[in-house]
Amino acid sequence: MEDQSWKELWKKGNKSSLAAASGNLVITIAKAFGAYFSGSGAMLATTLHSLADTVNQGFVFVGSVLAEKAPTKRFPTGFGRVINIFVMIAVLIITVLGYESIKEGWHLIQHPKSSGGFWLNMGILLLNIIIDGAILVKAMKEIVKEAEATDSEGGLVSKSLRHLSDATPPTRLVFFEDVVAVMGAILATIAVVVTTFTNFAILDGVVTLLIGVLMLIVAFRLGFENMIGLIGVSAPKKVEKEVAHNIMNHPRVEDIRTMRVVKEGRAYHVEALLELEVGLSLAEADDIKFAVWHQLLENKDISDVTLGIIESDDQKNWDGEKEEEKGYWKPPKQD
Repeated sequence: MEDQSWKELWKKGNKSSLAAASGNLVITIAKAFGAYFSGSGAMLATTLHSLADTVNQGFVFVGSVLAEKAPTKRFPTGFGRVINIFVMIAVLIITVLGYESIKEGWHLIQHPKSSGGFWLNMGILLLNIIIDGAILVKAMKEIVKEAEATDSEGGLVSKSLRHLSDATPPTRLVFFEDVVAVMGAILATIAVVVTTFTNFAILDGVVTLLIGVLMLIVAFRLGFENMIGLIGVSAPKKVEKEVAHNIMNHPRVEDIRTMRVVKEGRAYHVEALLELEVGLSLAEADDIKFAVWHQLLENKDISDVTLGIIESDDQKNWDGEKEEEKGYWKPPKQD
């Protein structure tokens, strides 16, 4: 259990959430200025959304820093789930501001009003689309990086969507929030143009309400995912297969009697009962166990490994046939 400086922890924090918080702070200030002088309801709604993004992603970055703290005597399994707690706080903020946007949108539908400051609003919304678009691209690149996607099929968008479930909670939060932010900015742009050049003022309220609904959808999705993360969820099949592959790579491991890989925050905890060759001495069996233990911990995403060892019962317990076909698992060579 090594001592870590805050500088080291800061460097390990989620870069996507830090970039998103900084970018959205600039957008929030610009939008608040535009909403105040124009009186646009859609601009007010998207200002609230950007404010939610700024606070949320700042919270999430702090949570991702704290989650990197090494285990202590009081918290021996580490702080991986801290990030889920911070994301849940972010979800509550999104929910409240989403509700406020819906309420304001309904009010504007019932009592439509004209807005001014067309070029001011258009300039701010264009800035919004550029900054949030850049953050979204960064988040997609981060998803591909965190998922260690090696497949060459498709472009960045399809890859990020395909591997979204393998990304860390803060990166997924940034992705979903910025998808809504870009969509909200586009909808607000349409509303500003239509309400400025036509008499269809009710569209301002409709767009404001839609932005609020999108925020609630994101809040529900993220809340559900992080609730599962707080409880503790089994690792993806890909990770389980890679762990089994590393265990079975040792020539004197005959089988895996039982194995459990649990995802906690962004880290994995591995528990396994290994079957070794018959007739090994206790010293030899211990050497094999620690060799496998060190091999598994070389994976930066695995924070804790607990292994048990018994003699082989000459029966196949771990079904490696399907994994072998995909190249994840190879049976030990027989003499």
